[in-house]
Amino acid sequence: MKEFTPAPDSASIVSVTDRVKPVALGMGVTSVHFLGPRAAFIGAEENVAFVDAKGEITTVAVHSGGILSTASDGKRLVMGGDDGKVVSLDAKGEVTLLATDPKRRWIDAVALHPDGAFAWSAGKTATVKSGKTEEKSLEVPSTVGGLAFAPKGLRVAIAHYNGATLWFPNMEGSAEFLPWAGSHLGVTFSPDNKFLVTTMHEAALHGWRLADNRHMRMTGYPGRVRSMSWSAGGKALATSGADTVILWPFASKDGPMGKEPAMLAPLQARVSVVACHPKNDIFAAGYSDGTVLMVRMEDGAEILVRRNGTAPVAALAWNAKGTTLAFADETGEAGLLDL
Repeated sequence: MKEFTPAPDSASIVSVTDRVKPVALGMGVTSVHFLGPRAAFIGAEENVAFVDAKGEITTVAVHSGGILSTASDGKRLVMGGDDGKVVSLDAKGEVTLLATDPKRRWIDAVALHPDGAFAWSAGKTATVKSGKTEEKSLEVPSTVGGLAFAPKGLRVAIAHYNGATLWFPNMEGSAEFLPWAGSHLGVTFSPDNKFLVTTMHEAALHGWRLADNRHMRMTGYPGRVRSMSWSAGGKALATSGADTVILWPFASKDGPMGKEPAMLAPLQARVSVVACHPKNDIFAAGYSDGTVLMVRMEDGAEILVRRNGTAPVAALAWNAKGTTLAFADETGEAGLLDL
């Protein structure tokens, strides 16, 4: 990307702040995803706001209360709410009710598979619905913290207290428990299907190499990791939780075991959210002081996308081609950067 090359007379960081289209959403935001050409900003309560390239906002009501969990495959969003419902939203703005918890419990986590299968959790129960087959449910030892589908095959990872459970919903008795003491919240498979990584209530990540379930401890964070994103080729995992972006190496068969992470884009503020570019070794990082940076992984070169001085950045996403970056802070002050 040529944007990273500073002008010859420039003494400071390259800035593209003048190319950002500002958007005032007027609602608290928790995340953002692209559905087709539009950015879909997920509100903390009830609504999703679609924003097109011109900055025009279309708001769609999706839940009757708080939106607790969101997943996207680029074609649709699946969301869980405190109304006990799982709903989907497509690129046209059409809302479909997918499931309702019989006890109307909160839907704490959702996940979406590339083939259209989806999963959700309420309390200790994780449920998967695939195609026309009936729902399959599994109860784990404690409240589900997070859900993720493996990149290959219909396999689900369920994060919970004291470890994670791997489950093939279509195979009876296939649940496999991966123990590690502590509370596991977020969960993700590496794109090559070789590693599983969880974010913990403690200031740490934990991982397992799936070939032999060997443990991978990723510690040293000053705060909890609330955001993680795989690089385009899956060779690195970018994470929040510190005043720099921590990049763990996953290129070798041992993953990050015995290796130091790279630390890029240091600021006098905590990293709140990260989003890796879908095609190039670049990531965007949002900070607790409202700053947004684009960073090149190989040399740490930075571009300023948004200046500091606002609420923490809550949402970052690239479109599928990697030509547009969407961001928003917690209060709904948002922007679109077209590259």
